[in-house]
Amino acid sequence: MLRNISKLLQTQTVKFSSATAPAPNTNPEVFYTGLFINNEWVKSSDGKTFKTENPSTGEVIAEVQQAGKADVDKAVQAAKDAFKLGSPWRTMDASQRGVIINRLADLIERDRNYLSSLETLDNGKPFMAAYYGDVAAMIKNLRYYAGWADKNHGRVLPTDGKYLAYTRHEPVGVCGQIIPWNFPLLMASWKLGPALATGNTVVMKPAEQTPLTALYVAQLCKEAGFPPGVVNMLPGHGDAGAALVDHPHVDKIAFTGSTEVGKLIQRGAAGSLKRITLELGGKSPNIIFGDVDLEKAVEAAHFALFYNMGQCCTAGSRTFVEASIYDKFVELSAERAKARVVGDPFRLDVEQGPQIDAEQHAKILSLIESGKQQGAKLVAGGSSAGDRGYFVQPTVFSDVKDDMDIAKTEIFGPVQQIIKFSSIEEVVERANNTEYGLAAAIFSNDLDRVNYMVQAIRAGTVWVNDYHVFGNQVPFGGFKQSGIGRENGPYSLNNYTEVKAIVIKLTDKFS
Repeated sequence: MLRNISKLLQTQTVKFSSATAPAPNTNPEVFYTGLFINNEWVKSSDGKTFKTENPSTGEVIAEVQQAGKADVDKAVQAAKDAFKLGSPWRTMDASQRGVIINRLADLIERDRNYLSSLETLDNGKPFMAAYYGDVAAMIKNLRYYAGWADKNHGRVLPTDGKYLAYTRHEPVGVCGQIIPWNFPLLMASWKLGPALATGNTVVMKPAEQTPLTALYVAQLCKEAGFPPGVVNMLPGHGDAGAALVDHPHVDKIAFTGSTEVGKLIQRGAAGSLKRITLELGGKSPNIIFGDVDLEKAVEAAHFALFYNMGQCCTAGSRTFVEASIYDKFVELSAERAKARVVGDPFRLDVEQGPQIDAEQHAKILSLIESGKQQGAKLVAGGSSAGDRGYFVQPTVFSDVKDDMDIAKTEIFGPVQQIIKFSSIEEVVERANNTEYGLAAAIFSNDLDRVNYMVQAIRAGTVWVNDYHVFGNQVPFGGFKQSGIGRENGPYSLNNYTEVKAIVIKLTDKFS
């Protein structure tokens, strides 16, 4: 999915002229800044607010209500009431749930330009990526799960004896969902779609850096016809997320974010044995053998790392390149990085906007400096870009060693590390020598080699001769410290479903 978008974005100056591309709203009005509880907009219980800013300029966009523990309690109670037996949501036909989810997708499509513009303002991603990428993918994801609403059924089981046995797939209950700032809209749909399709209720906390689009979607949920309490939206900081994790009436937590925070959530959820799914960090190996089309491989590796300003958990941030093509690969990669268009994300020719905030900007520059000091060779970029906002030059390092900080740490920024390897056995061992296991890619025209590699690499997703290919039908998640559980496809329905076995004694039974 992302890869198909990338093919458009890589040639966007040709594909999208000012006459054919949608015109972004460079100053979208902010309609909602409150807490959305029980289908109503309210202020925080303690009166606290926080600022959300435009990362392109550092200027404040709006003051947003900041949820605290008391607000989490109210939202959870609303979700719990909406989940009660006999409620409008629990008595609704499964097919009607699908109708409402489809209606939500229709409303998002109706407001696609506005949502894309608001995402660009609050997040900093290029408008073209938001419009043709995130929002388009969100619509497809919701429609996919709308179709599942009346198909997640149990089975009749041919058990021994005079018994009828069957299973019911029942919703887990109240689901706390915590989404990240790098793909705010898309991650909201990845959480909302399967949870709502299977009949759960939701309390969602968007990232404090990017709350605005999630709040607008909350209002669309009301417009679509979800009953009060089914979807609740609580902007806030980490304490609100912690209160959600600790709450005794939250039955499941779904989290996308850093491995560090994921560990804290797992510990917090353990106290009440909550169901959890965690989609966490990565330091993904992108392994390029010498038999590839070099220019295509360079472009694919560039996209693998630099897409979304490098702010992808799946970013191909360890680019392993076979020794026979290494020098030329480095040369072409540096040229491509220097040609990358960085600037105002509302401009239709821009490929790279700002990093999300000052903290992330500083972290990236610090890691770039560590790469220089530890002996990696800087061949492109290496510093901040522009005179305001949180822009970083597209940066490429060669001669990177496995023990350098830039080769071990998830940078989450536009910094490519190109690492030389000589043999298949060597690169398998080095690629797997990490605490992460989210994604990987193999570039080669040798089918036997590819088949060996996809079995040998320990990662939840392995792409072959491409990168960042996502589909609503394809499960996504990590090995090792990259997470627990899977999102997307039918696999994600399991995260939001309890299986109940029913056994009925019969007078007679016939085969």
